[in-house]
Amino acid sequence: MTPAPIKPTVPFSALEALYVRVGTITAVQEIPGSAKLLRLLVDFGDHSRTILAGIKKERSNPQEIAGRQALFVVNLEPRRMAGEVSEGMLFDLGYADGVAPALAVAERPVPNSTRAG
Repeated sequence: MTPAPIKPTVPFSALEALYVRVGTITAVQEIPGSAKLLRLLVDFGDHSRTILAGIKKERSNPQEIAGRQALFVVNLEPRRMAGEVSEGMLFDLGYADGVAPALAVAERPVPNSTRAG
C-alpha cells in the first residue's frame, strides 16, 4: 500500500467539533435498490440510531459486523441516501486505500456511548 498524501492541517477546533462515540451494531439490513448501502441499527446506550454505510460491496458477509462495537460520528447533519435518512457515520478503515476493510474499534469492550478523544 502506498499511503495517501497528508491533507492540509486544520485547527484543533475542527477536531473538537466532531462527536465520536462507541456504539454496538445490533442489526445489518439490506436497503432495497441500493448496490452499496446497508442500514445499520446502532445502540448507543441512551438511544439507538439508523446509520447508512456504503459497505455492501466491501465485505463478503456484512452480517459479520452485527453485535460488534465500532466508532461512529454522531453529530453530522442527517443525510438522505437511497430514500432513507442516515443519522451518523461509521468509521470503517482501509477501503479508500485498497486494504481489506476493518471497523475502527476500541481495544476492549466499553459502554455504548463512550466518547472518543
